[in-house]
Amino acid sequence: MLFVGVLACPSPVFALGFALPDQDAFATARGNAFVATANDPAAVYYNPAGISQLDGAHISAGAYGIVYGSSYNGAAGSIDSKTQLAVLPRVFSTWSLPKYNLTLGLGTYSPYGMREEWPAYSPFTAQGETGEIDYYTLNPVVAWQIIPSLSIAAGPTLNYSEADFKEFPTFVNHFRGRDTAAGFNAGVLWHPWDQHSFGVTYRSATDMNYNGHATSLTGPGNIPSQANIHFPQTAAFGYSFRPATNWNFEADANWTDWTDLRTVNLNPQGALGDNLLFNWHPSWMFDFGATRYLGNGWRLSGGYMYSMNSVPDADFSALVPDSDRHIFSIGVGKNYNHFSWDVAYQLGWGPTRTVSTDNYPPADGSYEFLSHAITINFGCHF
Repeated sequence: MLFVGVLACPSPVFALGFALPDQDAFATARGNAFVATANDPAAVYYNPAGISQLDGAHISAGAYGIVYGSSYNGAAGSIDSKTQLAVLPRVFSTWSLPKYNLTLGLGTYSPYGMREEWPAYSPFTAQGETGEIDYYTLNPVVAWQIIPSLSIAAGPTLNYSEADFKEFPTFVNHFRGRDTAAGFNAGVLWHPWDQHSFGVTYRSATDMNYNGHATSLTGPGNIPSQANIHFPQTAAFGYSFRPATNWNFEADANWTDWTDLRTVNLNPQGALGDNLLFNWHPSWMFDFGATRYLGNGWRLSGGYMYSMNSVPDADFSALVPDSDRHIFSIGVGKNYNHFSWDVAYQLGWGPTRTVSTDNYPPADGSYEFLSHAITINFGCHF
């Protein structure tokens, strides 16, 4: 039996399978409660309708760096996964066309990915397990300000992904592949009163049919092979309350639909393959954030996220030690005439989850998760 986690290898930083919601330091500092605020170039990702609030030309570049790991405790013993370090860059830009009430945006970022690795001689595997998915998106958008209080936006997402799975299962023990896929995102921002703002955003599902090669216990050398993974559709809803000009509070609800991620067939040509059981279910993440504007361009933000797990006990894998997660964040930033910066720290904690699986009993036991992340952004405004 090949662990479901071989494909879902990214050891989700959050309990949203292998989604990566952190695309901006200011938003991360607010617990990613940004759908109804969306007032910097990263709105291309969080809610593209928000870029209609930006005049002139803006560019924002930054990176999200994280150190994370999981621990296991079961009847066969205890062990920690290998500590992982990941750095994820992103760049966003916008350009307003006030004569037409339009704003153009462009983003490059990684909405999915990460990596997990368990050492050899773990209680649930003698040879060790590792795997990786890299996913990159190019996302142009157009926002239209219909009236001063209402904007809509949409744009295509052009996606490229690579997968590298290493495992010692029934037949297939190493697979590498890549693919491209297209999708779209859209958003609405409604600001009917000075103190209240509402946002909705949607991202379409994509299918990656990874084409590559695999090594198999029943075939010689590298064998042409495929593996299809369904990446989910998502929707987010946000409400921002601004009781005074120097305060902004927001609460968001994010829905990720993993319903179509069921069974993935890995079948090298002319050799025996494996069926990878996912059977994931939709999950929610709830974001809460606040920003205090201190004057002279300074701002201080804090946030909290609660993320529900996506992986059922029956198909749980040590390479996807998904659990309900608590994520805390704090950050600071400053605006200048034509320049800005933000930096944030984030702590992710997955309390003990005890599972008893149907499809791979050696994975039975208790799992915990801990992560530390630093994210930074620099912006220019003209």
